Amino acid sequence: MAATAWQAPAQTWDTSGNGLLKGTYYFRQVICLVYYDNGELEEGTVLYGTITFSGSGTYTGSATVVDSSEGEGPLTLTGTYSVAASGYGFLSSPLVTGDSVYGLVNANGIFIGGSTETTNGYNDMFVAAPLSSPAPTAAAFKGSYSIAGIDLTSDLSNPGLAFSYLMQLNPNGVSSLGTGSATVYIGQQGSSKYTQSIPGVTYAASNGAMVFTLPSVTQQPSAIVTGQKYLYISPDGNFVFGGGPAELDMFVGVRTGSSAPPFGGLYYQAGIDQQSSGEDGELDTYYGALSASGGNIVEHQRFMSVFIGLLDYTFADAYSAPSSTGAYSTAAMNYVVGAGGERIGAGIGPYLGINVALPAPNFTGSGPYINPAGVLNAASSAPFTARISPGELLTLYGTNLANSLVIAPSIPFPNTLGNVQVSINGTPAPIYYVSPTQISAIVPYEVAADSIAQVQVSTNGTPSNIITMYTNKTSAGVFSVPPGGLGYGAVLHANGQLVTSANPAEIGETVSVYLTGLGAVSPTITDGAAGPAPTLSYATNTITADIGGTTATVTYSGLAPELAGLYQVNVTIPTGLTNGDNDLDIGGPDSYTSEVLISIAGGTAAADRPAALRARPPIRKMATPLAKRIPR
Repeated sequence: MAATAWQAPAQTWDTSGNGLLKGTYYFRQVICLVYYDNGELEEGTVLYGTITFSGSGTYTGSATVVDSSEGEGPLTLTGTYSVAASGYGFLSSPLVTGDSVYGLVNANGIFIGGSTETTNGYNDMFVAAPLSSPAPTAAAFKGSYSIAGIDLTSDLSNPGLAFSYLMQLNPNGVSSLGTGSATVYIGQQGSSKYTQSIPGVTYAASNGAMVFTLPSVTQQPSAIVTGQKYLYISPDGNFVFGGGPAELDMFVGVRTGSSAPPFGGLYYQAGIDQQSSGEDGELDTYYGALSASGGNIVEHQRFMSVFIGLLDYTFADAYSAPSSTGAYSTAAMNYVVGAGGERIGAGIGPYLGINVALPAPNFTGSGPYINPAGVLNAASSAPFTARISPGELLTLYGTNLANSLVIAPSIPFPNTLGNVQVSINGTPAPIYYVSPTQISAIVPYEVAADSIAQVQVSTNGTPSNIITMYTNKTSAGVFSVPPGGLGYGAVLHANGQLVTSANPAEIGETVSVYLTGLGAVSPTITDGAAGPAPTLSYATNTITADIGGTTATVTYSGLAPELAGLYQVNVTIPTGLTNGDNDLDIGGPDSYTSEVLISIAGGTAAADRPAALRARPPIRKMATPLAKRIPR
């Protein structure tokens, strides 16, 4: 596959995980070409069939393509793919020449992702799962299944008619889906919920897919979940996905058990969102990863929207322990965790959408070993799918990385510490500390943005494995108190005291936010040196701030004076905020973080926004409309 324009020719993507994709798969891809004015779809395409991965970087296959403008026809597939040891990678688009589908492969070989880097102006979601050999029969589809779906078919010119649903099916392993039901939200109906009964539906196996037809309904509104559906099932039966043969829809599902499943750790994810308001809509698609622990989630999405643009998007969320059916809910989405650990989600109107999150593999290695999913922003702890940027302070996780804990004794930080070196694209990285399981190092300013970075550690002269990462201009992450990226931000008053709930920031006050990942600076500094003072080194990228949903004025963004590896953003607290905890968001041209809180005094007594709805960057419309056709 030809390198895309943003890849640096000197670095190549890790392909040591190509064997994670091997054999014949069922796949489905939904593609939406969004019209600029109000979010209506200019064109919709669905692609489904079989794809055979060689295990060494090539694929072939055959599919059916159904396009709202060009009709239906067969498609022969040939292409290439590159997958890293972590399962993160890309494959050449089966349909759009020159584009790639980016995503992740989990431990069971399931691939989920989308074409976020496209310049052709479309959103999509791609799911592929191994096809069992011999092909599954009706007996493979048995038990209790929860299925989350989104359907954009009803009227492409009216995004308000899109709907999402959470459906319960109880197949008996013979031919009956049992007594089922669906909870449905329709975009223009807002938070109104509709319940649909699904009685007496039969299914049959055809070439390994389960085929069934949901009957038309007489209740109002009539355009709910109807029509023929093709359902593909993973070899272990725990994960399903599919959609209609001629519908612009996608569903994902999990088999549920009889007891509450555990939920925690690292997950790979992908999804579609469609926020509707009357007849208007705001569609986005994404892939990424999330880390869940103790009721809190740090989540990263590689996010694409015609109205917002392309962003690395990191935010905090919360979850409750799943019920005995695996279910839990937030203000924006109903989730179900399956017996196999997979999680699916269906949007609650007007926040339509679907989400699938699959448990990540476990990684081990000998010698100095960097966890393939273990290169993280030192402030935000954003999952490894978040891109890194020049000047960013990183934390590298692994095993046998150093003999003992050693902290840099002074500034500037050294390039060798405790017989350990870190290189990024062959350039020595300044090191803050080393230990057997963690290293903190700074991305050299020489590392190019919008490229590929190869990260490697050398311990006592022995090199580690190489981890490949994508790079951004910025990778904003705010330090938190306590560390980890959640809770209150590391924010100081002008007198140097920490902003806390007992010592809140006041309306009109200017505070200093400490963070990393703001990218290039001017004047430049030597890697690992302290930010200069009294002459300051300013961030060359435009940095924005948002507090409690209100734009805040940034009076300075650049290196923190006399500190190494840190940036500082001075922000004036705007009027119109609520008393108490407010979200503190920082954005760059290609990254946005919404994780930490700041405590405010002097505002109104109204409650803050629900935590589950914090995570949406502000709309900033593109300067020019999109192209109106997907190139073939």
